[in-house]
Amino acid sequence: MRLCYISRCYRDKDSAGNKAKTDYEQILASMQAKNLGLRQRIGTGKIATFLLNLAGIIKYALTLRRGDIVVLQYPVKKYFSLICSIATLRKAYTIAFVHDLGSCRRRKISIVTEIQRLNKATHVIAANTVMEQWLIDHGLTAKHSHLGFHDYLCPAQPQPQKHQAPWRLTYAGSLNMRKNAFMLEMSAINIPLCLYGWLGSYQGNHTDTTHINELGYTTPQQFITSAQGDFGLVWDGSSLTSCTGDWGEYLALNTPHKCSFYLRAHLPLIIWSGAAMAAEVQRRNIGICIDSLQQLPDILAAITAEQYATMRTNVAAIAHDIADGTHMRTAITKAISQLSGQ
Repeated sequence: MRLCYISRCYRDKDSAGNKAKTDYEQILASMQAKNLGLRQRIGTGKIATFLLNLAGIIKYALTLRRGDIVVLQYPVKKYFSLICSIATLRKAYTIAFVHDLGSCRRRKISIVTEIQRLNKATHVIAANTVMEQWLIDHGLTAKHSHLGFHDYLCPAQPQPQKHQAPWRLTYAGSLNMRKNAFMLEMSAINIPLCLYGWLGSYQGNHTDTTHINELGYTTPQQFITSAQGDFGLVWDGSSLTSCTGDWGEYLALNTPHKCSFYLRAHLPLIIWSGAAMAAEVQRRNIGICIDSLQQLPDILAAITAEQYATMRTNVAAIAHDIADGTHMRTAITKAISQLSGQ
């Protein structure tokens, strides 16, 4: 019984989605998993990417053996059903790790179609417990489990910094009106904010304020080493009062890669109370869950230095596991155990 995966071509390596997928390929390789596709490539053109990924699927079809366990990072563009069908014919197994649900994030397919597609896998690893239950409620019949926080591989380590009240927020990511227009209203709550990322469609739309420090794009290594601020903000949508719209509502189901990015920089989280990961943040005492950003001035003012230090200690512990690939290794080991027992 071999543990396997199919490596792919990626347009870049530092965007959240591609960073997660390349990290998980690296973790699988460290578990002695065999790559049944072509070698991983970064930065290939669109046509070359299509042709090389197709060639990787053909290689997979030719080298797959009976009893193999193939880990797929879902969604797999175009080929997911084909890969699962080939595995079924060869009496092999497929584990689908769900990064995103197209029926909920971009809504390009129906929920019924997505569940039917996922049921072609032998085992499904949902991003978190909330997503796992949602899949079950909507008809998932494949064996299932969940991950939790994403792993984030990077050799960089946070350097000591002084953290004291008044507490500052940190927000990192691509900024655009479709995903995080709420940022245009942040001046209303008047909290020091360290803003990392390209302004994108914000350019010319936002109002300059003295409490927002625009730091521009920085590499993941630089961010982890020297991120300014005290709390990483996990919030999407256009409103300060709740996470709204397609992107905001999707927080109720998915595990943002951004959470792990902040945690690797040893930043406790501030996350919407309706988010799928809110209960985990609260359980581990690694941040604060809020209903509305408008609550932040009072909430942050009440946090003592001792409370913040405790959160930082807890964050450092989980950051070690995230940097080591512990979450993915544990999830894969559990899935293999379930498959072995069937």
